[in-house]
Amino acid sequence: MASMQVQSRIFVAGHAGLVGSAIVRALQAKGFTNLVVRTRAELDLRHQTDVEAFFAAEKPEYVFLAAAKVGGIHANNTYPADFLYDNLAIQNAVIHAAWKNGVSKLVFLGSSCIYPKEAPQPIREESLLTGPLEPTNEAYALAKIAGLKLCGMLRRQYGFNAISLMPTNLYGPGDNFDPANSHVLPALIRKAHEAKLRGDTTLPVWGSGRPMREFLHVDDLANAALHCMEHYSEEGPINVGTGEDISIADLAHLVCRIVGFDAGITLDPTKPDGTMRKLLNVSRLHALGWKHKVSLEQGIASTYAWYLKHKG
Repeated sequence: MASMQVQSRIFVAGHAGLVGSAIVRALQAKGFTNLVVRTRAELDLRHQTDVEAFFAAEKPEYVFLAAAKVGGIHANNTYPADFLYDNLAIQNAVIHAAWKNGVSKLVFLGSSCIYPKEAPQPIREESLLTGPLEPTNEAYALAKIAGLKLCGMLRRQYGFNAISLMPTNLYGPGDNFDPANSHVLPALIRKAHEAKLRGDTTLPVWGSGRPMREFLHVDDLANAALHCMEHYSEEGPINVGTGEDISIADLAHLVCRIVGFDAGITLDPTKPDGTMRKLLNVSRLHALGWKHKVSLEQGIASTYAWYLKHKG
């Protein structure tokens, strides 16, 4: 089992994003100081030759692959070719270069959308590739499936120590609050905040409000990634989540209460719902001794505070 030391050279790919920045915070909090990071302007991870040159020069010992092109239902529906190509290019470049340059261990971050649309709930890791994907994020899911399979096959063929974590819906400081391209929780936070400022009497919410979703604070995911780096080493995905879910309608009401928007919500059933339920079975991760710590209410409150400081 790989064991990172405080002086180990650690590359966090995508360090400026929601997940990558949380991993950097978690590493620094535990005393890791030899972190290697690059902005997109310094290193475009879609370019294989540039990535290989970077690995050959910097020789990281451990890699957290958190870089990805991400977005909500609207973005995935509007730019599917971009989501598929960019994510495949990033994954292929980083994972292959890491193996080629003798990285001790790599953590690949995927997504729960890899599982079939009608997978039995809560979703176990064994459900992978047992049915059709949700069409609204098929491109992103296909890329992530390819990434975890590349990790698994490099392990099988060459003994490369790469693991694949599949987190549920993430949120937290550094999230994308763009009204058109963000995920549901940050979108609701921004919409509720702006509705409050305008003095609106209702909050419009996409879809029927009935879909159930699980949400994990990104700092919990970061701690899970570090935990798995130390304690997990197998082929195939491992789920990361809370094991708890909430309806979109109830989530909207909770956000309104935390934001202080004292009004009702208006559902728009003409907008897509996506998968009706997507709850992960996290028993495998719990058996490794990890559980989430941030409650949904605490997490939304701290995320809203971050939004007010940086965006509001």
